[in-house]
Amino acid sequence: MLQHIQAGAVSTLPFSSAVVVNDLVFVSGQASVDSETGAIVTDSFEGEMSRSFENLERVLAAVQCDLSHLVSVRCYVDHQQRLEEFNRLYRELLPSPYPARTTLIGVLGDDFLKFEVDAIARRTTK
Repeated sequence: MLQHIQAGAVSTLPFSSAVVVNDLVFVSGQASVDSETGAIVTDSFEGEMSRSFENLERVLAAVQCDLSHLVSVRCYVDHQQRLEEFNRLYRELLPSPYPARTTLIGVLGDDFLKFEVDAIARRTTK
């Protein structure tokens, strides 16, 4: 079964917020955007990372999941110098045991975003 999910602000870009395939949820990149308008919200690194995870939680909630269902995340950090802060915030925002993680540095381009995250979660069936 394949299900396309739109959660939060409706994007004008051609992608789904998430795609559900059987018990796996593939969440598109979540950045520091206003959940109602979809406009990018520039902020401190901590503010952008927190907002990105709030948006991730919103998408997961739309498919009856939360952060504890994550099996893998891919995090995009704008600069190497932020890694210590990133790891501190990551520990605060995500429950242990942590999902598998890949962190990419310096791939966000044009310096208008400081952080983005995409994820894979597993829905538990009852």
